[in-house]
Amino acid sequence: TYSDVTPENVILLSAYASRVENQDAIDTCVVKSLPDPALARQGIEQLDFIPFNPTDKRTQMTYRRLSDNTVHRVSKGMSSIILDLCTRGKTEAQIAQMHADVDEFAFRGLRALAVAIEEVPEGLKDSPGTGFTLIGLLPIYDPPRHDTKETIDRAQALGVKVKMITGDQLAIAKETGRRLKLGDHMFNASVLRDGPPADENVKANTIDELVLEADGFAGVYPEHKYDIVARLQNLGHFTAMTGDGVNDAPALAKANVGIAVADASDAARSAADIVLTEPGLSVIIDAILGSRQIFQRMRNYSAYTCSITIRVVLCFSIMVFAWKFDFPPFMILILAILNDGTILTISKDRVVPSQYPNHWDLKEIFGSAIVYGIYLTLSTLAFFAVAVHTRFFQNMGLSDFEGNYNDWRLHSIVYLQVSTLSQALIFVTRSQGFSYIEFPSAILAFAFVFAQVIATLIAVYANWGFTEIAGCGWGWAAAVWVWNFIWYFPLDFIKFGLARVFKPKSHAEIVQRENDLQLARTRSTRSFYSSHFDQYTNQPRNFARKNSVGGPVTTDGKSLGVSSHEMRRFSTIQASQVSAALAGPSH
Repeated sequence: TYSDVTPENVILLSAYASRVENQDAIDTCVVKSLPDPALARQGIEQLDFIPFNPTDKRTQMTYRRLSDNTVHRVSKGMSSIILDLCTRGKTEAQIAQMHADVDEFAFRGLRALAVAIEEVPEGLKDSPGTGFTLIGLLPIYDPPRHDTKETIDRAQALGVKVKMITGDQLAIAKETGRRLKLGDHMFNASVLRDGPPADENVKANTIDELVLEADGFAGVYPEHKYDIVARLQNLGHFTAMTGDGVNDAPALAKANVGIAVADASDAARSAADIVLTEPGLSVIIDAILGSRQIFQRMRNYSAYTCSITIRVVLCFSIMVFAWKFDFPPFMILILAILNDGTILTISKDRVVPSQYPNHWDLKEIFGSAIVYGIYLTLSTLAFFAVAVHTRFFQNMGLSDFEGNYNDWRLHSIVYLQVSTLSQALIFVTRSQGFSYIEFPSAILAFAFVFAQVIATLIAVYANWGFTEIAGCGWGWAAAVWVWNFIWYFPLDFIKFGLARVFKPKSHAEIVQRENDLQLARTRSTRSFYSSHFDQYTNQPRNFARKNSVGGPVTTDGKSLGVSSHEMRRFSTIQASQVSAALAGPSH
């Protein structure tokens, strides 16, 4: 304490400045510190109560003491705020002692709440007081959830840079960061206005560099949260933010992914993209892994379809000009039907999520597609040339085409060769290692087998004069399958070679690639996973949400993860947005 008020009375007075209903965690802690929670309102008459808000960062109660009918006003809150509020009995020694006590509490991981009181001589709730006097500090242990450290560790292992943004004092933020292995390279929010501090340990030259370099910020207000998110986005980073209060809503709306935690306010929920229904943040890791699995499937699909398109167009174009080969259009249709039916199952494929953030690298996709397409084209051209210009297959007892490049049986054989090897490519594009080791989902494997059984039966038995094909027999079908098996296995090694070309191997290559893309980036973060993070988070502007109404920040286009009965809570917000949209932008 800093006055003649006993520690017990400091706790009692702080309980006066606490809610007894709809309590937050701090009010609950303070009230339960009393011998009997009923003492928080016993012997007094409440005249006025001002709840906590993120701007003032304190609570205040004006009450009448029934024993002597005097009126007092008590306030508790952030130590620096309460200290500025006090005007009586404040000395330099007291200020220094309080700062030392706050630092000591913070070093031990304790949050410090200051308590001050003043008399109100006129006895009215709105009457001015005689001036607040600092009476004591309350150390409160507010530990992170038991699963927070594990969640942060998993996020960092996935290449996600985690920053802590808190309204607490800097010392508390640093101690919390050390406990969570988040780092203690943190700053007060004032640096967002004043610039990087003159410290030899601070390498940043600009505010943007400091935001990217820092592990977190303390003493923040709502505008600081919004500013931090905006700066990270302007640096080219895809940003997600968690929050629960009204003060978090602007930053949640600004972030690429806003996440409202359990028991968040209606404003935070309406501004967020994702609403958590249970306490804790571990579900965010599941969302990251799930989204990366979806992205991996989309990438596999894109690489495969581009490869097959190049393969079909290039292959049959060369065959037309080289041999006047007239492949039946109807068989192209059969190819497309069986191929598309198989590729639809890739949405249910078993994939391993990436261990680092991904982005669409069209150079990699199209480059790989060209290489795969050319290789598959060569397999068909080589097979066709051997079949019609040599006696290799005929010496094994297979039928001869007698120089007829458009023999109907040859149409069937080419169809089977193109169909089987083309669809087998999906197993190469979907895997990171050897394709015959990373097993696909059962539905994808079944779809492939079913499609190729149909293709083989068509090639062996179909005698369709309307489309100029004839059954080639099981001998030629077996020859096609053996040929395709031989040409299939090198595809994995081609994939490994492409990975070495398109996947950067060093941080220098990453920086050079980003310079080529002319991104407004600064140097990487200090954490060990920064190279992965920098490489795969350079195009979030593509996902920026537009403000269609013309106001500063809206929640247009947000999806709310709430049950039907909760939707009534947002009726006012929805009505406001609709009216603004109907009115059109202001001029």
